[in-house]
Amino acid sequence: MPADLAVIGLGHLGLPLAQTAVARSIATIGYDPVRATDLAGGRLPSDGTEGILTAADLRRMLAKGFRPTTDPAQLGRVRTAVICAPAPPAADRSLDMSQVAEAARALAARLRPHTTVIVESPAYPGTTEEFIRPLLEAGSGLVAGRDFHLAYSPGRLDPGNRDHGYAGTPKVIGGITPACTESAAAFYGRLTDKVVRARGPREAETVHLLETNYRHVNMALVNEMAVLCHDLGIDLWDVIRCAETKPFGFHAFRPGPGVGGHGVPMDIPGPARGARPLRMVELAQQVNDRMPQYVIQRAATLLNEHGKSARGARVLLLGVTYKPDLADQQGAPAQEVAARLMELGAAVSYHDPYVPSWQVLGHPIPRADSLYEAAADADLTILLQHHRTYDLQGLAVKAQLLLDTRGATPAGAAHRL
Repeated sequence: MPADLAVIGLGHLGLPLAQTAVARSIATIGYDPVRATDLAGGRLPSDGTEGILTAADLRRMLAKGFRPTTDPAQLGRVRTAVICAPAPPAADRSLDMSQVAEAARALAARLRPHTTVIVESPAYPGTTEEFIRPLLEAGSGLVAGRDFHLAYSPGRLDPGNRDHGYAGTPKVIGGITPACTESAAAFYGRLTDKVVRARGPREAETVHLLETNYRHVNMALVNEMAVLCHDLGIDLWDVIRCAETKPFGFHAFRPGPGVGGHGVPMDIPGPARGARPLRMVELAQQVNDRMPQYVIQRAATLLNEHGKSARGARVLLLGVTYKPDLADQQGAPAQEVAARLMELGAAVSYHDPYVPSWQVLGHPIPRADSLYEAAADADLTILLQHHRTYDLQGLAVKAQLLLDTRGATPAGAAHRL
């Protein structure tokens, strides 16, 4: 059965797109060799995507005709195809585009004339024209911009954000020709309230570069301020509270034990493109990478001040996901914090309402069943993620020592980062 839309890659980008399209009565298939079988059976994959949709959301999508599939032949019967395959960081911190390439090849072998192809996967400037386009043309025998439309649109979703959903978030579009831009804009106009046309795909790809790095650079600044303010005996959280009253020229960021999530900091592969590296991004990454170790230093100091050593200490970690109220652990600093504590000889346990089991360094970490009892029993409790279900005032009373890396407890109730 033909469909209006094929979403290729059913992860943190593809699932919300498919959900929105199905809600708009757009006939949608979802191609994903790994996740589609579970999704078609009404099961949420246990890889972090379960925090993007609820089981009820998935049942509604399936009831409205959403068709997850592992059969690439289905890609040849759609009007619009959106590539949402992940591009995670490789060992050298460049983007690993292998899954994006696989998605493009799977589509190319079935691509028909007049199809609109849109890339939403993370990408460097130039990726759509220099990497995706040759794959699509070689596999299909068609010419982009003449036989089919090709455009880039950066993913802008903020999982779990109740204020800015898909429809209310403007969509940036950049096609390789004006006609490609208009075709992609017509598609997204069915899903979002506002479509913003970029001059071309390179500009749209650079929007993603700028938006992602903006977050990491500003997080690095406030993380450095956290260390500075602690050294000077200044309450950073009060500084931020006052600073954010300025109605212009300031946007509040808050420190944390590290920076996780799917939006990894991006630099330009300079030698390959003749562009200068983004020095600010490299420096920001260094600052943010140091935060888990800084948390360990603060934890060890607190234990020492109370006559205890990190070796043999019982340490409870609260919240091991990268974002509050989601199950996604992508890039969460909790992994490194736990690993460093274990290397120091601490006995680590954890609590997270969204993570039923957790492993660090290949070892299962004990999960606390009774949160208050576990906090009372632990020598040190570290809040790494502030889930709404946590009663932090109550925890501050129960815990022997509480290190709050999120500034979520009332002033004076805990030791804050």
